[in-house]
Formats: sequence, structure tokens, C-alpha cells
Amino acid sequence: MNKLEGFYELNKMNVPSVPWQQFTGEETLDANLLWTVRAAVETGKDFNLPRAIGVTAEEAIAKGKEFLADLAEHDLVIYYPYFMAIKSGVIDIQEHRTIIEAVDKDLWNLTTRGHKDLTIIINHLNDDYSTYGNSSFLEEAEVKELLKYAARIRSAHRNAIFANSSVLVEWCYAVNTNAKREMVGEKHLMFMECRTIDT
Repeated sequence: MNKLEGFYELNKMNVPSVPWQQFTGEETLDANLLWTVRAAVETGKDFNLPRAIGVTAEEAIAKGKEFLADLAEHDLVIYYPYFMAIKSGVIDIQEHRTIIEAVDKDLWNLTTRGHKDLTIIINHLNDDYSTYGNSSFLEEAEVKELLKYAARIRSAHRNAIFANSSVLVEWCYAVNTNAKREMVGEKHLMFMECRTIDT
């Protein structure tokens, strides 16, 4: 499942996700915000596709049109307001347990640098709840919110999970930014990627 397929899947499950829209070249983007624009493929691998992250409205429109010109049929360009992560992580949803990993700021700190501020493991066979790392890194309400959506994702993917697969979702608590890269608005949860992994 590539990034676009994951976006579709998250929308289908009605979990909060990146508010992306298809770019056509006719858009007028808010100049008070920064934007992310990226090429996306409907199916197949999507490694190293062109993207512009955290650029001005003018740059986003120019880049979007450039990406459109190079697209194959059925592929598309998507865009959404740029956001800054306050906390990020992954949830690994397995048949008998759910694992939440969390890190300060961008998910890159976990996936590339290997940093972790907190790991929570919930064993569904005996309801055992274990934490490793800074147990106060996530607020109680944040853990409850993550587990609520993890349960929804587990239900939607139960056939795959019970067939010896797990579902890995990426999440962040983020805020939008203005054109000066200043945080604006309230912190909110977003899921950014969803994929099934054979175990």
C-alpha cells in the first residue's frame, strides 16, 4: 500500500488524516499559509516521487504544475497545508497486541534516527499495559485517543490481522503554520500513512 492508497484507506475508516486534495492547476492557495505539494501514484511503489514541502503558495502552484506536466495517466498531484509535528509515532496493530511508539517532533526522528521517547505495549490477551521510556511523554487523553483509533483500524483490518499480518500506521499531533513558519491554530491528531505488513 503506497502513500496515496494509505490516504484513501484512512479516509475510508473515518480517522483523522492529512487533509489532502487533488491539485489541478486551477487552485488559488492561501498566501498566509505554507503548503506541501507532491506527486502521487494510484498503485505501485511511490519511492522518490517529486514533492515540495513547506513552500509558499506561489511556489506550491508552480511546483504542482511542473509535477502535473510529468505525470503518467491515472497518477495525480496532491496538496495540503504544511504542518509541524509536536509529537509523532507509529502504531503497530497486531492480533494479540498493540504497540505505540512516540517521539518528540517529526517522525523522522524515530524512523531515521531511531530515537524513541515512549513505547507502550498493550497485550490484548490479558490486558497487560507496559510502558518503556518517558511515561509522561504522552498525555492520558492522547493515549486514549490513539487507542480509540487503533481499535477502529483493527476492526477494519481484522481479516488481514488474523491472517498473520499487522497494520502499521503513522501518526502525529501537529499544528498548522503561517507563511513565517509560526504555529497557528490548535494541536490536532493526524494519521499520515497506513500499510499492512506480513508477519
